Amino acid sequence: MTESSNTKRVLVTGASGFIGRQSLEPLQRRGFEVHAVYLTKPLDGTHGVTWHKADLLNENDSRVLCQEVRPTHLLHFAWYVHPKDYKTSSKNEQWVRATLALMRAFKEHGGERAVLAGTAMEYDWSIPQDFLSESNSPLRPANPYGKSKHETHLASLAFARDHKLSFAWGRIFLLYGPYEAPARLVPYIINALLDNKIAECTSGEQIRDILHVADVGDAFAALIDSPIEGAVNIGSGSPTPLKEIILTIGDILEKRECIRLGAISTDEAPRLVFDTGRLMNEVGWRPRYTLENGLRETIEWWKENRAQYRYSSQ
Repeated sequence: MTESSNTKRVLVTGASGFIGRQSLEPLQRRGFEVHAVYLTKPLDGTHGVTWHKADLLNENDSRVLCQEVRPTHLLHFAWYVHPKDYKTSSKNEQWVRATLALMRAFKEHGGERAVLAGTAMEYDWSIPQDFLSESNSPLRPANPYGKSKHETHLASLAFARDHKLSFAWGRIFLLYGPYEAPARLVPYIINALLDNKIAECTSGEQIRDILHVADVGDAFAALIDSPIEGAVNIGSGSPTPLKEIILTIGDILEKRECIRLGAISTDEAPRLVFDTGRLMNEVGWRPRYTLENGLRETIEWWKENRAQYRYSSQ
């Protein structure tokens, strides 16, 4: 495979997933030659993307993949994320090992910069904070998913330092949009109202940081195309009460009367919002979607696709 000195060849794992699929077009716009990994089926309609079948839990597959593609950049989303048990699954530890094996193979075959997806669950949510900060907020994950992501971050960071590899870690929080697991908040509300059913919710007083998934994919494309290293929060930085999200869906569908705020009790943290100074000021990224525009687009997607998607096993 011949290449020029300015070739930007990115390998995207989890590329057919909720977030990964949203990074492909922004990466192409930024001049990357995009190589995407799939396990069962590549995405349709991804013009210009080269797809590669690989099981990243198999270390040999990772090695062969990196040898074949020889990527200069790695954008790693792949992980076990089944909504029923991803927070507690033993598969989290498998992905720690698999990610480190992928990092080694990437570097051995000429890799220059890696960006991996982390989670807000790495932070300590038990301490009230106005904003979760990469530099000031304590890291004390409370479940196996958060612990495994945190372990991966520390091990990958050490590897990158030892091998002079440019490295960034993007922490994701609350997101919504097409292809989201149907049981999660936004699709649950949308589908309940489309079925003329009551949507039972908490009080909705919890303050959260939320982004449309297309903005998340675009933010990761901006991050990997930058020289910024270390942990970077991927969020809006805007405090949004959950009830604003819920009631906006009700207003768009003209079915606010079907929403029952306070029907479900909760002990969730009252406020979880990112400090996005690094993302906005250092990476230079801004979200494209407003909450209303993003929810309108998401509602239209569900109207068109829910018959085949809402009962999926995701």
